[in-house]
Amino acid sequence: MKRLAFKMKLNPGQKEAYAQRHNAIWPELKELLKDSGVSEYSIFFDEDTHTLFAFQKVTGEGGSQDLAENPIVKKWWNFMSDIMEVNPDNSPVSIPLEEVFFMK
Repeated sequence: MKRLAFKMKLNPGQKEAYAQRHNAIWPELKELLKDSGVSEYSIFFDEDTHTLFAFQKVTGEGGSQDLAENPIVKKWWNFMSDIMEVNPDNSPVSIPLEEVFFMK
């Protein structure tokens, strides 16, 4: 199992909307993530910078960031595009983070 982390940026004042949307995650999206090997997925929020920090435990080679061509994922991106920084295709601007320490 590997651990992946990345950061994204939320638009100011959108923390509650972001949390509400994720707390009501679509069952088909959750199933897709699990079927793709994502067994744990946490997102944390830094109030000062509006930065979202995402962490996943993944089996296999991919993670949620590798599902860009899936129609469910594209629909989710469109749903979220009004509250966060996105690319021209509405995918979140996502910056991978390098793991520099891990304690077991």
